[in-house]
Amino acid sequence: MTLDTSFLDTDLFRWVFMPLLIFLARMCDVTLGTLRNVFISKGLRHIVPVIGFFEVLIWLISMRQIMQHLDNVMCYISFAGGFSMGTYVGLKIESRLALGVQVIRIITSQDSVQLIEALKHENIGITVIDGQGAMGPVKIIFTIANRKDIEIIRRLINTHNPQAFYSIEDVRAANQGVFRRGEEDGKTMDYVRRIFNYSSQK
Repeated sequence: MTLDTSFLDTDLFRWVFMPLLIFLARMCDVTLGTLRNVFISKGLRHIVPVIGFFEVLIWLISMRQIMQHLDNVMCYISFAGGFSMGTYVGLKIESRLALGVQVIRIITSQDSVQLIEALKHENIGITVIDGQGAMGPVKIIFTIANRKDIEIIRRLINTHNPQAFYSIEDVRAANQGVFRRGEEDGKTMDYVRRIFNYSSQK
């Protein structure tokens, strides 16, 4: 029994299917590369080699097809398009995963009692410090929260103290603290950490 390869020699395969396959392959390997960099920054080191293996494997497959079809301009376009789409998809996946924790610094010269009580009501751990700003005394509120809770904190700030200045930065590691999370969410994140052998106390 011989395999019919006549379709591989058609213009339909050459100008449509081959560029589409290259586009998909490139999108996958760039998506994996984006996630690999994110996982490295979050300390998820044990999954990174696995992602790197498949990233390079897919890249080699797509490059082999490019080298075999150097006279096909659609392959170049699909290769570049796959890179752009892979970057976009990788960032979208990373934003949905919302891994890690972030520190928020809130500085306000207005009455911050309602904001502080609202943060406590959401079980968000805070540290309040009296400070001196350019225009007089201020309250400095520090909190470390899971990334998925950042939007909740921002809404509380905009509701109770919209004139407050705040900054947000990534935190590589955090030990102890009070974090807002439900019972089911806690179980899910503990499961994820066990898979990746990830500990927030590194």
